[in-house]
Amino acid sequence: MATVSQRSALTPRHLTRTGERLSFIYLERCVVHRDANAITAEDAEGTTHIPSATIGTLLLGPGTRITHQAMSVLGETGAAVAWVGERGVRYYAGGRALTRSSALAEAQAVQWANARSRLSVARAMYRLRFPDEDPEGLTRKGLLGREGRRVKDCYRAEAARTGIRWRGRKYVPGDFAAGDAVNQAITAAAQCMYGVAHAVVSSLGCSPALGFVHSGHELSFVLDIADLYKTEVGIPLAFDVAAESEEDVASRTRRALRDRINEMSLLDRCVDDIKHLLLAGGADAASASVDRDVVTLQSDGGVEVAAGRNHGGPDGYEDEEMLW
Repeated sequence: MATVSQRSALTPRHLTRTGERLSFIYLERCVVHRDANAITAEDAEGTTHIPSATIGTLLLGPGTRITHQAMSVLGETGAAVAWVGERGVRYYAGGRALTRSSALAEAQAVQWANARSRLSVARAMYRLRFPDEDPEGLTRKGLLGREGRRVKDCYRAEAARTGIRWRGRKYVPGDFAAGDAVNQAITAAAQCMYGVAHAVVSSLGCSPALGFVHSGHELSFVLDIADLYKTEVGIPLAFDVAAESEEDVASRTRRALRDRINEMSLLDRCVDDIKHLLLAGGADAASASVDRDVVTLQSDGGVEVAAGRNHGGPDGYEDEEMLW
């Protein structure tokens, strides 16, 4: 059986980096299969080839079937896959890290495990969202209160800008049609942003569950990252789409959001933001360690030693009980 250090999988340098990928692709009523390193989408109009390494998130809508081989290549290239319904409900998402390094995951765990540093990261997230305010000294309750007021102000401002009558944010889980057109657009934008954020978080090797604002959910950190761009990207775009027409709001929102994400290179920015939040010294300071494809063993005093060798000899551990 091959070990981790012996596997022949592609290294991060052989794959399209997260920031250079398409944000997401939505498919429905088709069969998704694999052809070499591409996936194919076959429907009544023919077959479309999509290079798997260029996909950030693949959204599978109603009427789609996907083969084991297709999921295999998507997992190998680090793409996230999300099953979505016509009512905007996301059922499942998953992916594989593009990086072989655990540097970001370990940094995330260290920041999360300490109450003070966890709050510090939450404040840093607030600064990214609202750079005109300084949240230093705010408690978690204070952060949540300010965030709630800023989001409400954003809704009112966008309603005034687009001329839409705003009756408040209404979303009934599992019932997409319960809201009006603008609420449906906001929900559709949010679901797509969750998929994009999940793709970036997973591809960087971070834990989707260890959140700094959200907590208790398997996607807490994904929700944290998606919210960074809510008032800047998701909400304004949803109001724009709803103001144009109330017809086919969900699909039009997806298309408009995909174009907007690609225009502003949001995936690249998302990668930089995560590294800035988790790594001391910023993204540049740890880029080398994050891109390492090296397996080491932990020793005493924070020292790492080479893997793939027996450390029970004269220059290694002398106590046989320490060996497996």
